[in-house]
Amino acid sequence: MDPRKNPYAPGAGTPPPELAGRSELVERAAIALDRIRDRRSARSFIFYGLRGVGKTVLINKVRQEGEARGFSCVWMEAPEERSLPALLAPALRAALLKLSRGEAIKAGLEKALKALSGFAKVMKFKYQDVEFGVDYKPQKGLADSGDLETDLVDLFGTIGEAALERKTAIVLFIDELQYVKEDELAALIMAIHRAGQGQLPVTMIAAGLPQLVGQTGRAKSYAERLFEFVEIGSLDENAARAALRVPVEKEGARLEDDAIAAILEQTKGYPYFLQEWGKHSWNLADTSPIKRDDAVHATQAALAELDNSFFRVRFDRLTPAEKKYMRAMAELGPGPHRSGDIAHLLQKKVTTVAPLRNTLISKGMIYSPSHGDTAFTVPLFDGFMKRIMPKP
Repeated sequence: MDPRKNPYAPGAGTPPPELAGRSELVERAAIALDRIRDRRSARSFIFYGLRGVGKTVLINKVRQEGEARGFSCVWMEAPEERSLPALLAPALRAALLKLSRGEAIKAGLEKALKALSGFAKVMKFKYQDVEFGVDYKPQKGLADSGDLETDLVDLFGTIGEAALERKTAIVLFIDELQYVKEDELAALIMAIHRAGQGQLPVTMIAAGLPQLVGQTGRAKSYAERLFEFVEIGSLDENAARAALRVPVEKEGARLEDDAIAAILEQTKGYPYFLQEWGKHSWNLADTSPIKRDDAVHATQAALAELDNSFFRVRFDRLTPAEKKYMRAMAELGPGPHRSGDIAHLLQKKVTTVAPLRNTLISKGMIYSPSHGDTAFTVPLFDGFMKRIMPKP
């Protein structure tokens, strides 16, 4: 099989050749955005799930379709250890200037730019990581109090008015939202809530790890009424088969049913792993159709590549103590596991390892699916830990 024509596309947020099993979610999000632009009530979306399930691909798809329908879409990825104002200010400036469309700036847009200027100026002083300014004279008393919640409400209000001038909606697409600190997340939720109360076309579609659900609930108790939380998981069997089969058939080749079954057995239907196994199965096959033996042999190559990249980059962020904790989890299996069982394996008290567990949660390595339980945020990570650290 010609590797130049290999249709599979494993990668961080890389669109797969066949976005199987997600069309209904894309349509639901599109309906919500259309209603918000028309000043009708609609909850927007927060997609949450493990690494490798396609959250970034999904919100990117919604964004691309939104842009094609005339929405002003603002893309951001929340990094660790950076403030929300530092993330928002440059992205919102770009969105507002794009609204002008090269024409003379109207009153609503000018007011929004002045509000953003005041916001950036005061947040530079407060957060210090805001290295950004707006070439507009701030309007005194508008989004410049220094209180993030108050100022975001003002800022989003003026942005909503600017969007109304252009008969569009501004949609914030934020990936890795779990890295936004809870007090800043509370301010963001409040601003979106107040914009919705005023029927202003400003909203957010976000993605993050499973702990994001608890974070938003702690930040604002009404978050569950403001957003539709959608868990993104592995694909069902029909969708997983389509994700593997359709790309091959578009290249005029074929993937035998036994080969598909072998890949599904290893990948559990997780989209990223389907692409990885599919890629190696194609490259190992001599001719079409790709057979079960090709898929079985692909496992070794796929795991080696995952160990050196997808898994390794996360492992390398851990301290020795954190690695021991994760290795103890792996010894117990895929999970979730009781925190007490992990502590017992480490021969320590639960209270002693609790700070370690909290740090791993903040790093996005593990999460708590329910009180007292702990699970990996990366599928198949237990197997990797056993391969890289043979003894607990």
